[in-house]
Amino acid sequence: MPAALEKPSQLFFAIAQTLRATYPTLKIGSPQEFDGTDDQPWVLIALERDASGNRANDGRIAHVLTVSLQVVMAVAGWEACDLAGELKHLVVDNRWGLSGDQCDLPTEIDGLASTFTHEARAYTAWTLSFTQTLYLGSTLLEDPLGIPKFARTWEVSNIDDPAQYTALEG
Repeated sequence: MPAALEKPSQLFFAIAQTLRATYPTLKIGSPQEFDGTDDQPWVLIALERDASGNRANDGRIAHVLTVSLQVVMAVAGWEACDLAGELKHLVVDNRWGLSGDQCDLPTEIDGLASTFTHEARAYTAWTLSFTQTLYLGSTLLEDPLGIPKFARTWEVSNIDDPAQYTALEG
């Protein structure tokens, strides 16, 4: 059973773990971890944006994260584009080992040529970006006592307000 998500940064670590298992010869990390000491390809992961989204059916708050995977190569050529293409096949249907209740499939997948500059040297790069929605926090279906609650949209002024939910009658 996948671990429960508690914070958006867990997506970074889940992606890194999946990439390391799938591509053991690649160096995986954040842009700050890039050291430029060898000619091995890197995939740099960045969480660039956290927008709001529609709540999950169980009431969890949505975090629509914009993620970028930047493939950095020491040599010029099409290898960065090709590796980004392989990553796209991995990204399309991947929840990175996270629960489907808390992690939607990636959307808005886009790849484009880029460069990565480190210590006055430019590297050939290709950036694959996508959005992925995480649902975090407690559900509105249960309060701390574990009593299921509900609200009818036509009876409340704000469906996102937990105070307007009432206990189910048993």
